[in-house]
Amino acid sequence: MFRRRESVPFSFVAEADRFRSNVTPPPAARATVHELLGRSLVGLTVVAGLVGALLLGTPALDSGQSAAHGKQSQASQSR
Repeated sequence: MFRRRESVPFSFVAEADRFRSNVTPPPAARATVHELLGRSLVGLTVVAGLVGALLLGTPALDSGQSAAHGKQSQASQSR
């Protein structure tokens, strides 16, 4: 079943692409010194957390094969 497209019932809908508003947004307020300091402190905290997680997580991801590569376990020696 095909839907038949109806004509636009209102003229303002058809002319919506040509409409321009005369309302202007209010000017953006400048950030104060305290706000800038707070934002930079939050950014530094996030970066320090990521660096700390990387430093603490890297040894945990190490497989440990390089230190114990030359040694054999007792189970493999008895065979």
